[in-house]
Amino acid sequence: MKRILAGLALTTAAALVTATPPAQAAPVDPVKALKSQYVAGHGVRISEKSWMTVDGKSMGTSTTTGGIEFGKSGVVASDFRNRKPGKSSLFAPPRVITVGGHSYVQGGLYSEDLPEGKKWVRYTGQATGSTYNQIIDIFEPKVLKVIVSHAKSFKGGTYKGSLTYSELAKVYGEKLGGPLGKIKIDYALKVNSKGLPTQLTSGWTMDFGVLGKTRSTSETRYLGWGSKVKIKAPAEDQWVDVDDLGEDSDVPQEIPSNALSDVAH
Repeated sequence: MKRILAGLALTTAAALVTATPPAQAAPVDPVKALKSQYVAGHGVRISEKSWMTVDGKSMGTSTTTGGIEFGKSGVVASDFRNRKPGKSSLFAPPRVITVGGHSYVQGGLYSEDLPEGKKWVRYTGQATGSTYNQIIDIFEPKVLKVIVSHAKSFKGGTYKGSLTYSELAKVYGEKLGGPLGKIKIDYALKVNSKGLPTQLTSGWTMDFGVLGKTRSTSETRYLGWGSKVKIKAPAEDQWVDVDDLGEDSDVPQEIPSNALSDVAH
């Protein structure tokens, strides 16, 4: 009997060991993975589509493509092309190159009534990894860290969560109150086995009363991490500084931005 009981105990123990699920490896830290990509002359490409609905009715879809160049400390230059069916949008310049502390804009209202021979308008501005439509700049390590830490789940390589504009503004050391600060941003960030982002989908919803309930969504894909990227400013004889256009010019005095770092200011 003792031998039978001993055998049963060993069999049960073996079954329990076999039934124990294997330990899952901890996900690679996306922030560390991002910083490992900060190599001068290298970068990543993006492909993005954004759409908006008002009371469920589509207001159209825009697309953005381009490249981002890194330096040793982060983004140093970017080149984005924005396209939207129909008339060019004031809020999304057709072409924006940001490098060397300036942004060069071309197309739509930004190319009307320029001095002869000029094709670009130059503005003062620093390069970021955020397009006009994608409000979450995952190329800013402190932003990426918050996105990962606020995630409510991590399954299949995807971080899912939400946070308010006010919470995201705190990342930039800013305070954002009122209705805008209460808007909730939901997101899903996919990463590969190395922890590098491959896709970010973010969106927000707000009820504007008689103007309707608005839903805005952006889906950004990140391609070719580590590829060689070199972004150059347009030739000096092709651009004019916005301050030199005069008050009568129809060219916008600023480039509208959807980046939260600008909204918070």
